[in-house]
Amino acid sequence: MAVRIHIAAAILALVFTVVHASDPSPLQDFCVAVPDANAGVFVNGKICKDPKIVKPEDFFFPGLNKPGSTANPLGSNVTTVNVNQIPGLNTLGVSLARIDFAPYGLNPPHTHPRATEILVVLEGTLLVGFVTSNPGMNMKNKLFTKVLNPGDVFVFPEGLIHFQFNKGHSNAVAFAGLSSQNPGVITIANAVFGSKPPISRDVLTKAFQVDKNVVKYLQSQFWWDNHYYP
Repeated sequence: MAVRIHIAAAILALVFTVVHASDPSPLQDFCVAVPDANAGVFVNGKICKDPKIVKPEDFFFPGLNKPGSTANPLGSNVTTVNVNQIPGLNTLGVSLARIDFAPYGLNPPHTHPRATEILVVLEGTLLVGFVTSNPGMNMKNKLFTKVLNPGDVFVFPEGLIHFQFNKGHSNAVAFAGLSSQNPGVITIANAVFGSKPPISRDVLTKAFQVDKNVVKYLQSQFWWDNHYYP
C-alpha cells in the first residue's frame, strides 16, 4: 500500500510539473523566434518597467464615460482599453471595452482569438449571440442567442464568433470585460473580403458557393473597422 501511495504521489508530481512547464497563451498573433538574441524586438507581452519609476498613471485611463462616435455604416463604436492604453495591465490578463450603438447599430460578427468576453448592457436593448465551433460531420454549428436589456449579462466563450445588434429605436451602451490584456479581434467580413492582399476569388467562390461576381463585389467594398484605440 505504501508503495502505491508513493507511486501515485510521484505521478501527481510529474503531472503538476508538466502543467507548470507548459507555454503561456500567446499575447499577439505570432512571435517568430530569432537565432540572435540581439535581433529580438518583441516579447510575448511587454517588457516590464522598473518598479521604482512606476506611477499611478500607469494604472489609469480617463474618459470611458464619453460615448464613442457611431457615425459610420455599422452604427457602432468599440472603445478598447487594453495594455496599450493602461500599461499596468501587463501580465494581469484582463482588459475592457465600451460599446456604443446607434439605433439598429451592429457590432458585426467577430472573434477574440485570445479572450473570453463578458458583456453587460447599461442602456438599450441588444440582440446578442455566438456560434459554436464545427461540431462534427453532417452537424450544424449551433447559435446561442438572447435579447438583453439594461442590467443583463451575457458571456461569449473564447475564440467563438459572436455579435451584438441594437434592435431598439434609441441608442444603446454596453461594457465588456475580456480575459486578456490583449484579446485581439478578427472581424469576419473584414478579414475574409477586405484582406490585403485579397484572398483568391477562386478560393472564396468555392468556399461560399456563390458566383465569382458576388465575391468581386464584396471585395470591392470598404469594410469599416468600428474599433477605436485611444
